[in-house]
Order: sequence, then C-alpha cells, then structure tokens
Amino acid sequence: MTTMREGSVKCLGNRGFHRMRWVEWGDRANPRVLVCVHGLTRCGRDFDYLAERLADDYRVLCPDIVGRGRSDWLADKNDYGYPQYLSDLAAMLAAAGTESVDWLGTSMGGILGMMLAAQPRTPVGRLVLNDVGCVVPKAALERIATYVGRDVAFESLDALEAAMRSVSPFGKLTPAQWRHLAIHVARRDEAGLWRFRYDPGIAVPFKAAAPYADVDLRPIWQALRGPVLVLHGEQSDLLTADIYREMVARPGTEGLVVPDTGHAPALMDAALVAAVRSFLLA
Repeated sequence: MTTMREGSVKCLGNRGFHRMRWVEWGDRANPRVLVCVHGLTRCGRDFDYLAERLADDYRVLCPDIVGRGRSDWLADKNDYGYPQYLSDLAAMLAAAGTESVDWLGTSMGGILGMMLAAQPRTPVGRLVLNDVGCVVPKAALERIATYVGRDVAFESLDALEAAMRSVSPFGKLTPAQWRHLAIHVARRDEAGLWRFRYDPGIAVPFKAAAPYADVDLRPIWQALRGPVLVLHGEQSDLLTADIYREMVARPGTEGLVVPDTGHAPALMDAALVAAVRSFLLA
C-alpha cells in the first residue's frame, strides 16, 4: 500500500524565512516527479485521491503554498503573490533533489505551472491545467473576492463544510470526499470554533487589485512549448467555454470537458484520474 510522507523547506521572503510544507507519495528515488499545486484557498491534500493512484508511476509532491494548509503565514500580507510562490516552489524542487517535473495545477496552481513552464530552461515537461486558462475573467475575480479572506467562525465542521460546498462546485462527490476536502482546510481555534486553514491576509493583495478586469495571460500561454492537457469544468466561470476552445486550438494541447462541474473539478473521479494518467504517461 502506498504511504504518504511529509516534507518541508525553509524559504526566504522579504521579512526573513518561512517554512513551506508538502506531502509526497511514491518512491522517493523515482526520477519521474509530478508536482500538484492547489488553488487560491485550498491545500495539497486536495490531491490525495489522484496522488495515491499515480504513485506507482510517479513520485508525487503536493505542497501547501505559503499561507495555506500547514505552511507558515507571511508577516507582510502584501508579499502573498506569484513571485514569492514561484521562489518557494523552486526551493521545494531543490530540496526534493529534482530538476525535471511534470506539473498539475488547479486554478492558481495552474497559473504557477504556466509561469514556470514558460521560463527558459524550465524544469516543467508535461503540464495539466485544471480549470484555468490564458485569460482569467473579471466576473470570476469578482466572485472570488466576495468570500476570500473572510475570517468566519463555525460552530461545527459540518457548518464549515456546508459553507465550502456553497462556493465550491467541485462536481459529483461522495459525502466522504466532501468531508476529506473540508477537514484538510479546517482548523479549530482556541475557543473550539472551526475556521478555514488559510491566512485571511492572502486577500490583501488580491483585493488591492480591485476594480477588477480580465487578466490576460496569453503572452505566458504562447511561450509554452511542451504538451498541455486542459481540464474544463463545464459550468466554470473561471475557464469559460470560449477560452477553453481558444486554448485547445494550440498545437500540442489536449482538452477534456468535465460535465456537471464548475470551478474546479475535484480530481476525485476514477475516469478523470485515468485521463490525466494517460496524458502524463503518453
């Protein structure tokens, strides 16, 4: 049976060092490495289902981006942004002893993957983008701004899970899968109340960008040279049907529409994981 391990690395920021943590699956000596990076308010444990099923073929690294999960919180909330995240991820790859990876990213994690894959001498080979594209629509940013950074307390884990379900159309999941996704982004405070396990301060630079406009990532997208698989939640407002069609027209890009799902597919479905495996191992 595949077992999960934990790892961490000290990363340098503007206010000193902070620790980024990850979980990993598979043979530590396997040179074939897959990095799975979560969305804005999520954590690396979102990928447990997928990682466990790919661990025979890959060493799978699933980090908690700083400010989320079990990673440290930053002292200066304005430092939450892509430059710090990219620096931290490079430190993780160095600590893990790998210089060549495939990448699967959900939402923010996909943008980070595109940014790394577009760099000269990139370590990224195959790239899976889970419901994120070359344009991030204004409407999606406005929706996210309505909930990100709200430090809400809940009387029970059930109540926190219900709140998560109300803003997270992850697709058709079992009660056990919903609970898995909830428990790993939840924490109990000193008063015994349940809160989301991320620093509300991650919203400071996000909300500072208002009023929002479409974010055009086409220069990054067009700089990619490797094969890409784009997963599109059929009802997603972040990766719209028009943007998805534009992306799959790019040579070397494959696409898969996930029905009855918004932003973003939870990757906890056997057929969807099989499609990701097929692309990665092609």
